[in-house]
Amino acid sequence: MTETLSAPQALAPATGPTPQKLKRSIGVVGGTLLTLSCVTPASTLFVVVPDLFATLGTYTALTIAIGSLLCIAVAFCYSELGTLIPSAGGEYAMVSTMAGRLAGWLVFVLSLLVVMIVPPVIAMGTADYLAPIVHIPAPLAGGAVMLLATLAGLLDLRANAWITGIFLVLEVIAAGVVAVLGFAHSRRGASALVHGTVAGDGHTTSTVTAMMVVSGLAIALFITQGFSTAVYLSEELEHPRRNVARTVLATLAISTAVILVPVVAITLGAPDLAALTSGNLSDMVNAWSNSAVGTFVSLCVALAIINAGIVMVIQNSRVLFASARDKAWPERVNRGLSRLGRFGSPWVATLVVGVPGAALCFVNLDTLYGVTGVSVTAMYLLVAVAALLCRRGAHKHATAWRMPLWPAVPVLLIAVLAYILTQQETQYLVWTGAIVAVATLYWALYLRPRRATRWLVSIPEDEVGLPEDDVAPAEGEFGPAEGEVALPEGESGPARGEVGPAEGEVGGPGTQVGLPEGARA
Repeated sequence: MTETLSAPQALAPATGPTPQKLKRSIGVVGGTLLTLSCVTPASTLFVVVPDLFATLGTYTALTIAIGSLLCIAVAFCYSELGTLIPSAGGEYAMVSTMAGRLAGWLVFVLSLLVVMIVPPVIAMGTADYLAPIVHIPAPLAGGAVMLLATLAGLLDLRANAWITGIFLVLEVIAAGVVAVLGFAHSRRGASALVHGTVAGDGHTTSTVTAMMVVSGLAIALFITQGFSTAVYLSEELEHPRRNVARTVLATLAISTAVILVPVVAITLGAPDLAALTSGNLSDMVNAWSNSAVGTFVSLCVALAIINAGIVMVIQNSRVLFASARDKAWPERVNRGLSRLGRFGSPWVATLVVGVPGAALCFVNLDTLYGVTGVSVTAMYLLVAVAALLCRRGAHKHATAWRMPLWPAVPVLLIAVLAYILTQQETQYLVWTGAIVAVATLYWALYLRPRRATRWLVSIPEDEVGLPEDDVAPAEGEFGPAEGEVALPEGESGPARGEVGPAEGEVGGPGTQVGLPEGARA
């Protein structure tokens, strides 16, 4: 337990070859497009939200709104941690640095579970929205989407930003069409949004309870979950100390509006409560307009799902690349997953993500939505713990974006997320707990005995947070531009070959987290 929550140890300089780094090729606009595409507002609206309508009825919009408010606190944690630790490892690099290597390993497993399962599940939904023009079995459609996403993931990330940007425009148009049609055909007043009812059997209605809303918050958190993609791309963002926070917060604001506004419109415009509870959005669009508009919206959603597959494959491959660079696996596996192709992308890791994802499309994964909701909630909880610990020692004065209302924000977030977990279905908690238990055994039997040479979470050499005249940036402000370090007037950094920072300070090139004192990789 002390290894999980102990203060970060002194960061030792790395020995041996410098770990490979990803190429910086995208700015705030490109990063926001990629991150928004991972949220996939249209595919979320048409694939995930109908399940909430079925259980929460007219309270669906309220539940998503509450989840979005919680995500603001989560985004604050991601923004501060992501600018302190701009690594392609995302959550696990941040949590390993702040809360210990075991906590970071468990976050890695939870995040890997989420990002590996969700893409094929969403990809299989392509068949439903291609139905107006062609009928394809869901597994074949999903497998084709995953293979196409894998090919796109092997290209230059900057090119992918523009590809996904075009798809993103189309899905936002589709969501906008649904919102306009819903508001234009409103059948009930705004008061329906705060009076939770859901259709039952035999033309009956039931009241949605507060506990049902709390239980639905796990899925609501998952709906906007993609904003965290920005921290996975932090090694490829230009000026990450400024742009990670901007990308995270901008993505959350835009994605919430794109999802929540159509949900409100659908709730107000549904022909009756039974139609709303059924969640058949295609039928509603056809009823509000005509088949041509319905076909256009369906094709836009299909493109959005393809877009989601591309971005998720990109995201997932970066997670595997970072884990191999940080020596989470046996040496041969590490060497393979950390190889970069001619476009600067981790091509082996991309294939490892995409090809099995295509195979998973032939497996029934519907029940894993519940497991995904539990995993996202647990992952956010551990990130909040890391945010609570991130202003200790050398990190206290490091250059980074600082969240307002710290430590109240992470403390409140930890309490709320823990309560949400207690309200989830037992079977989903058991499945997730079993996966975490297996991961803990791997840690105990393989990683921990080799702690000097395995699971060495590295921070790119030009991104290590350094003290800025021993004064932390004000809350909500940004530090110097990337690569700039404020030094007292007339002083300069150590010359090449000189000894790096003293114990307790942030290390130099290829800094590795969590090494025992005196140990070297």
